[in-house]
Amino acid sequence: MPLIIAVLGILLLFLLIAKFKLNAFLSFIIVCLFVGIFQGMELGNLVQSIQKGIGNTLGFLVLILGLGAMLGKLVADSGAAQQITAQLVAKFGVKHVQWAMVVTGFIVGIPMFYSVGFVILIPLVFTVAFSTGLPLLYVGLPMLTSLSVTHGYLPPHPAPTAIAAMFNADIGKTLMYGLIVAVPAIIVAGPLFARTIKKIEAKPLKEFYNAEPMSEEDLPSTTVSILTALSPIIFIGIGIVAEQILEEGLLRNVLTFIGNPVIALLISVLIAIYTLGLAKGKEMGTIMDSLSSSVSSITMILLIIAGAGALKEVLIDSHVSEYIADSLKNSSISPLILAWLIATAIRVSVGSATVAGLTAAGIVLPLASGTGTSPELMVLAIGSGSLMLSHVNDTGFWMFKEYFNLSVKETLSTWTVMETLVGIMGLLGVLAINSII
Repeated sequence: MPLIIAVLGILLLFLLIAKFKLNAFLSFIIVCLFVGIFQGMELGNLVQSIQKGIGNTLGFLVLILGLGAMLGKLVADSGAAQQITAQLVAKFGVKHVQWAMVVTGFIVGIPMFYSVGFVILIPLVFTVAFSTGLPLLYVGLPMLTSLSVTHGYLPPHPAPTAIAAMFNADIGKTLMYGLIVAVPAIIVAGPLFARTIKKIEAKPLKEFYNAEPMSEEDLPSTTVSILTALSPIIFIGIGIVAEQILEEGLLRNVLTFIGNPVIALLISVLIAIYTLGLAKGKEMGTIMDSLSSSVSSITMILLIIAGAGALKEVLIDSHVSEYIADSLKNSSISPLILAWLIATAIRVSVGSATVAGLTAAGIVLPLASGTGTSPELMVLAIGSGSLMLSHVNDTGFWMFKEYFNLSVKETLSTWTVMETLVGIMGLLGVLAINSII
């Protein structure tokens, strides 16, 4: 019954949004109430669950998306994105621009949360697509595939790192195997898949790119453009290195503080205000007006993501994920495949890749310990399953839909298929490595 109610809730969400064109945020709240009531949750607890889901989701993302929107607007308005794009196209050529985006997404994705990397790089995607005349999804999907794979597979991301600790897996081996699995997954789900969806027309948020190219003399220098746009990555990278190699003390604390994604983005916005604004002769009032418009453009995106977070919390608090996991754990299937299936089932029901991965790990841990299965491959199998079949209860689904101005149907046929390809390729890669070692 819990599974049936969860499925009916998801179908109701599709119906409200796609058929009746109801606002997505309102639809999420209605579905939260539907699932919670029919799952037998107390009404007071149901409201608290919704509030908790919204608070937990926005507590981090409102800062990330808000500051990221500001940085993206400054990078776009100043011509820095245009300058970076020109250099990328010059180095890789228009023919190979997809691979430029793959490399960029992979490098950025390794040290960074998915949502942070998405917000930082999305203005670059819009500008590359506009300046080259290539379809937006053809350019953007390969980069997002790289971000998604690194988020689900590779330490130092929270879920893979935590799962590796649970299985006592070697972080170095996990990273090495993960890189081997990641490359074919990115190629298939990114550049190759993106070539099949050129007819789907995506439109970028107008606030995040310059429709009128600027003259070359008005552009900031290549060095300033790159350093400013990538400054969050630089600061986050410094924080990660400091945490790994420095002993406890003031310097380590300061550097890890600077490397916190929120602080890194805040510092980067302040740097950009100077390097891309004041240093180019713009007045502070003009710059602040630009920042205000950038934040107002993502208000509905924040509400929709908050709604997805609320539904995720209701599904967790009503024990849907536990029910699905319990129904699978007595199977005699290989631990690697079982781990992948459980992570997939929880991902479909809950939406969060992190929740799916950590929950699946806790269930499979006692089943896998006596089989001699590689703990590193268990981490990767769970990570692959946790990325499967992203749909309307996943905040990443809505970020992609809203930033690329797609319908729910178009998002399912692009984003959901991409994430599913990543998950399937991940499992195949894990099984291939397992057969060799």
